[in-house]
Amino acid sequence: MTAESERIRDLYERHAHAWDRARAHEHLPVEAPWLDRFLSHVRPGGAVLDLGCGSGVPLARYMIEKGFKVTGVDSSPTLVALGRSRFPEHEWIVADMRNLALGRRFAGVLAWDSFFHLSPEDQQLMFPIFGEHTAAGGVLMYTSGTQHGEVLGTFQGEPLYHGSLDEAEYRALLRDHGFEILHYVADDPDCGNHTIWIARHGRA
Repeated sequence: MTAESERIRDLYERHAHAWDRARAHEHLPVEAPWLDRFLSHVRPGGAVLDLGCGSGVPLARYMIEKGFKVTGVDSSPTLVALGRSRFPEHEWIVADMRNLALGRRFAGVLAWDSFFHLSPEDQQLMFPIFGEHTAAGGVLMYTSGTQHGEVLGTFQGEPLYHGSLDEAEYRALLRDHGFEILHYVADDPDCGNHTIWIARHGRA
């Protein structure tokens, strides 16, 4: 099933406009309370790295409207182009998060509904990348599953891959890469049953 994770990039590129239409109308996204919690740990006007930014709506737009500077990264050129067209004063990059090396750190790093499209093995390898892009005292927020494994959903009638580690593995990876867990909720019923992590990077 892990091979399905390699098809995610092409799937989102093929259906970029359908994905955009599905979310573009959400001015106040269901994720807003968690975004507010995340942003409360980011200095006002700070730089946020949005991994799997999609077309910039609704999440990047929400952060921009609150005065934060967003750098959006997505593997879909079409989605990145949509984000750039909407918010040209911010930065939009076509890249695979697994190979990201921007050479700078951010006050906040977000991987909402994107990191969990990676295989469990690739998720493990993301934690050094998270650490390399999170400033001292900066925060990371991502969504995950609750147990180690792989499942397939559907999007536009095609298989949609999700992978996960288990809670203990995430806790160990965060600790080993210098993060302190601030908030963790599994299957939050007020946020579409998302499992959400917020952690502060404690590097001196």
